[in-house]
Amino acid sequence: MRFSVLASGSSGNAIYVENDEHAFLVDAGLSGRKMEELFASVDRNMKKLSGILVTHEHSDHIKGLGILARKYNVPIYANEKTWTAMDPLVGKIPLEQRFHFDMETVKTFGSIDIQSFAVSHDAADPMFYVFHENGRKLVLITDTGYVSDRMKGHIQGADSFVFESNHDVGMLQMGRYPWSVKRRILSDVGHVSNEDAAVAMSEVVEQKPTRMYLSHLSKDNNMKDLARMSVSQTLQSCGIIPGEFLQLYDTDANKPTELVTV
Repeated sequence: MRFSVLASGSSGNAIYVENDEHAFLVDAGLSGRKMEELFASVDRNMKKLSGILVTHEHSDHIKGLGILARKYNVPIYANEKTWTAMDPLVGKIPLEQRFHFDMETVKTFGSIDIQSFAVSHDAADPMFYVFHENGRKLVLITDTGYVSDRMKGHIQGADSFVFESNHDVGMLQMGRYPWSVKRRILSDVGHVSNEDAAVAMSEVVEQKPTRMYLSHLSKDNNMKDLARMSVSQTLQSCGIIPGEFLQLYDTDANKPTELVTV
């Protein structure tokens, strides 16, 4: 498997995963034109997509979904409650392109098994995905207020993680957001902070070469350097030294990460 975090942040999210037979987009949270630009920048073509997997109906995950579905005639996968919630937001998608991917199930596409699992977020029925192929494991987990033991069981021991590191608590508390928004972000159905993300990471990584991509950083309440520093320090306090077996990587709201093999 190969993957690239095409875009990650408050303004839009999209992750590309492929092998030699299939290609998938997880979420399409930017405009159709921007999504095409991102694909071109990793030298890939949307016409070859096997499907778009939707995590939940928030705009930063589905903004370009309807346009891309209609233009490229690509199958769309989401669970029933997410379909119901996003239907008014994405326009008409033909019945033959609409597929259900139920919570806590596995779909197989050739040699790739894709596993869905529930997260804790203020959406209709949010879920993320684990990709398995030939003993290798890629985990995508953002948009969750906390990482439960059940989630940890699903994501344990992956070779690569795209892991939420949304905000610095101090920046959020002192920032310009109204208290109602701050409370929502800090809640169990909001987003994971840098420190809480690192604690969860320390409990699911195994002592083998592992890539960890810090993702879904808040534009207003986080910075790449701060996230990396906070996560690194918390990991070290948990007995894991970044740079040994665990490598940390940044993601960006406007440009893709390098397309790498899991």
